[in-house]
Amino acid sequence: MATTTETVTLPYEQAPETAENLDWADLITLDLSKFEREGGKYELAAEFQRAIEEVGFFYVTGHGLSREDIDTQYALAKSVLSLSPDQKQPYRAALEAGDYNGWKPPGTRDLIPGVKDNFEIYNIPKFLPEHAGRPQPEVVREHWSTIEAFSKQVHERIVKKLLVIFAISLELLDEEWFVKRHRYEESSGDHLRYMKYLRRSEEENKKLGGVWLKGHSDMGSLTLLFRQPVAALQVLAKDGTWKWVRPQTDALTCNLADALHFLTNGYLKSSIHRVVAPPRDQAHINRLGVIYMVRIEDSTDLVPIPDSPVLQRLGLASTQVLDGDGKPVKAGEWVKQRIIKNLGAGTGSAKGDNEEIDVEIVKGVKIKYYE
Repeated sequence: MATTTETVTLPYEQAPETAENLDWADLITLDLSKFEREGGKYELAAEFQRAIEEVGFFYVTGHGLSREDIDTQYALAKSVLSLSPDQKQPYRAALEAGDYNGWKPPGTRDLIPGVKDNFEIYNIPKFLPEHAGRPQPEVVREHWSTIEAFSKQVHERIVKKLLVIFAISLELLDEEWFVKRHRYEESSGDHLRYMKYLRRSEEENKKLGGVWLKGHSDMGSLTLLFRQPVAALQVLAKDGTWKWVRPQTDALTCNLADALHFLTNGYLKSSIHRVVAPPRDQAHINRLGVIYMVRIEDSTDLVPIPDSPVLQRLGLASTQVLDGDGKPVKAGEWVKQRIIKNLGAGTGSAKGDNEEIDVEIVKGVKIKYYE
């Protein structure tokens, strides 16, 4: 695969934010510029406690990425997802086999009978030899070094610091406990995601009750959403109500996911969120997103961390989630099966994804969906 070796910046103009006064979630902000200061990471861990106690969503500032860095990725996302379906088809992800790298077309799933999902994805995996032979569209090959630099920068500057903060919050003696299980050079499903929700007609929104993607958790460890001005993301609050997640100009929006939930027996909550129709003044806009998905190494057993004093005090260190054969769930298998059952064509029920309440992912272990 011929690729370029220089990095570039590209212009991109973000959509205007909504003027509507929505019921916004009150989320904490972690300023990673504190991390290297004396006592800074411990201060951040203390602040992170509120995210644990609330909804598992939080903002990150001081992350070291410039607006130009992020605008460049949005420009690339727009270019990739603006290719015709015929141009993207050679890169169609093997979703039905549990591989989500490449293109997920819109409309692979029925939400309700007669109405399909309206989002498409292009996933770029970690820059490792195991993925080197994967074909990519020309626009991706042309900007390969720029994408690689961004992906690795996210891991080094942001993900590793957050993983240390999580370990400190669990009072682990080894502050790199999570870092050692999220090594960039090891096999895992980490990827950079370009994602677009296509605008819907009023008639379709009415049929769906305005819900484009039902309340769910993410399948990995952590999700990082880069500046997304089109309001559509909602989080399930402690009181059982849905709150809008406000876009922040220079902040990342982050949420905890399944692997951390398993590893802490729910102490680190896999946050429940959904995507709904944007407010009226943004309803005409296709909602473009740039996301980094963090996955723990495929070989990891998803069982509670026995050495955490926090989990021990709460009685959460010993109870394990086991599959129907009495074995721990492997991280790689969990992700693979969630892809097959949540994204693959032809794997949903006849009533549609929006009518599902729970789905068995691996033998004996289910995930729940929320209205």
